[in-house]
Amino acid sequence: MEKFGKSQPVTRVEDLRFLTGEGRYVDDIAPENALHGVVFRSPVAHAEITTLDVEEARQAPGVHLVVTLADLEAAGVKATLHGTVVTNIDGSKGASPERPVLARDRVRFVGEPVAMVFAETLQQARDAAELIEFEYDDLPVSLALEEGPHTIHPEAPGNLAYHYGKGDAEATDAAFAKAAHVVSLQVEDNRIIVNSLEPRGCFAEPEGERLHVAINGQGVWGFKQTIARALGLDAASVRITNPDVGGGFGMKAPDYPEYVVCAYAARALDRPVRWMAERTESMLSDNAGRDLTTLAEMAFDADHRILGYRLTTRNNLGAYNSGFGQPIQTELFSKVLMGTYDVQAAYMSVKGFYTNTVQVDAYRGAGRPEAIYVLERLMDRAARELGTDGWELRRRNFIPAAKFPYQTVTGELYDVGDFDRVLSHAEASSDRAGFAARRQEASARGKLRGIGLCYYIESILGDPSEGAKVTFDADGGVSLYVGTQSNGQGHETVYAHFLADQTGIPMDRIRVVQGDSDLIARGGGTGGSRSVTVQANVTLTVVARAVAAFTPFLADMMGVEEKAVRFDNETFRADGSNLTPTLLEAAQIAREAGRDDLLSHEARDKLPGRSYPNGAHVAEVEVDPETGEVTVERYTVVDDFGNLINPLLAEGQVHGGVAQGIGQALTEHVVHDEDGQLLTATFMDYGMPRADILPMFRFETEPVPSTANPMGMKGCGEAGTVGAMAAMGNAVQDALWDRGVRQADMPFTPMRVWSMLRNASKTAA
Repeated sequence: MEKFGKSQPVTRVEDLRFLTGEGRYVDDIAPENALHGVVFRSPVAHAEITTLDVEEARQAPGVHLVVTLADLEAAGVKATLHGTVVTNIDGSKGASPERPVLARDRVRFVGEPVAMVFAETLQQARDAAELIEFEYDDLPVSLALEEGPHTIHPEAPGNLAYHYGKGDAEATDAAFAKAAHVVSLQVEDNRIIVNSLEPRGCFAEPEGERLHVAINGQGVWGFKQTIARALGLDAASVRITNPDVGGGFGMKAPDYPEYVVCAYAARALDRPVRWMAERTESMLSDNAGRDLTTLAEMAFDADHRILGYRLTTRNNLGAYNSGFGQPIQTELFSKVLMGTYDVQAAYMSVKGFYTNTVQVDAYRGAGRPEAIYVLERLMDRAARELGTDGWELRRRNFIPAAKFPYQTVTGELYDVGDFDRVLSHAEASSDRAGFAARRQEASARGKLRGIGLCYYIESILGDPSEGAKVTFDADGGVSLYVGTQSNGQGHETVYAHFLADQTGIPMDRIRVVQGDSDLIARGGGTGGSRSVTVQANVTLTVVARAVAAFTPFLADMMGVEEKAVRFDNETFRADGSNLTPTLLEAAQIAREAGRDDLLSHEARDKLPGRSYPNGAHVAEVEVDPETGEVTVERYTVVDDFGNLINPLLAEGQVHGGVAQGIGQALTEHVVHDEDGQLLTATFMDYGMPRADILPMFRFETEPVPSTANPMGMKGCGEAGTVGAMAAMGNAVQDALWDRGVRQADMPFTPMRVWSMLRNASKTAA
């Protein structure tokens, strides 16, 4: 990868400030005189509001403002949040109920914002919130993923938000009709809470006639549009910044009510205000992930080749349509509907339901983990029912390398792939051949050992366009302005590394600037594994423009024709001239010559196509049948990420993603009681993945460079999660199969696994 990045394992430059307490997180940098905000939230899941009296709270010590929906609307604020709407299977639009910033007449989930208090100190704001008089008449709570009598929104009778379809239903039915074998499996995908290391927060401050809002989000431009629209401001009057962000996972990308209310309060009071969620508050109000159930069916011919694939899914939207979440998840789900398999007929039907819970979004993998989890769990079950080896069944149905580029039945164009080569690498690296001996040894110790495979594919998502700007600064350094936003992925390192590789500018002279709508006119933010691929692509364009701009200037200096000047990624050279200036030297010469036009270069570019990272995850687990405890003994990943800029960062991304997948598989699970109260609202109740449940990971790559971008890259941000869930699910199922367990769904907590074994034993008896 000499031309487009030297693929060296460079350690992260930003870690020094993070580890020494120099990070600039939103709660660290809020103005010292900012008032503290506290949100008064609904204590019940569904009720009509009969009394909302905030007068006593307004008179409390230190209080400057208490905001209700009535106050916002009286001030002319457009106090609603946008929600994505799905097109139904019949061409009509799905439901689009209003989502007010603060509750209007009714509350629909525990934790819904009702009012917000701003006071001199955080404790004063908390005390005042306790004085709010809130009375209500309970309404029936609906938690079921099915049509029911207790309607949450009048726009959605029975709580059906949409009915979405994708694929060719007739062709799929025909494939099933002629099949020699049909295999089906009901797959449950449990709800999870994102739990980013840093909770959501913001501060807002007037800047003369303008408004500055700092949000620990995943981009600035969506927030800028939302706040400008809500407050009736010209977009130029609003500045949004994202400081350092401690984890995003998609959850911090959409709009939330608190940001709008804080923006309003800062203008109303002409004073800075700040808000930072507490952990339980986050668990109640952050958009959640997953929470869907799918009936998966696959049709095979007599030679065990796939003829058709059908999904019937019900998913949980929570109380409202979110900014992009589950409605988009249906589309993302369909993008990898067929995974890596050569299938000519497929169809999916998805029904989305409103429930009295917080909104559910496409997080921690954005639809890809859900799709691959279903497909790979079904492929594993198919091998058992067909009496064949699961690895060989996959190989038999892989899209052959010779068939690329390959158009899937859902419209995706896979540019390249060699799935059999990657799987063979994983088979060797995981020592599959030695598994039988390891299982026998475990059995001698009274343990049940299982092995699970997942072969995944995902698509980089989001806007394929991105912008970048490079400026040569007076201090002799370079600033690279980017439209993406790091939430901990190491963008400062990887972008500086890539620019250094293309230009010869030392990394320590490059400053990466992100997350400021005043400095960067437009950008797509971060999400969907898009960031490095789109940003590197446009960086190449900026470098090319800079080189083209400097070339005639330097040709005059060198005394040669313009076409004689060439740039070798480090210096300009020309036959007949002994001048070999670097880009930094050329910039200094231009500055001294008064050519300021050569000191700033900007571009916007679009990827010619999407890329498709793929790979194999192999998990080995042991189950203690006496306690139900599952331990992960070995974990191997072989990924095809195409070309890598920094293998060290890619491996770190995979480690984190696998930890998330194992966490969902073993410990994470959201539980509500029948009244819609969240029972897993603290870390005492919600099982986060911890170091002691994780093994040492073996990570290797088998690159097949993408042809969809000039760097040959494929993206890697969410790949670990996409593959881990199914690998774990299949490994646990394999461990339990000989004990008669035929349905093993996440999370595999000791109690659940022990119950599976006990129930299977009773059934056998």
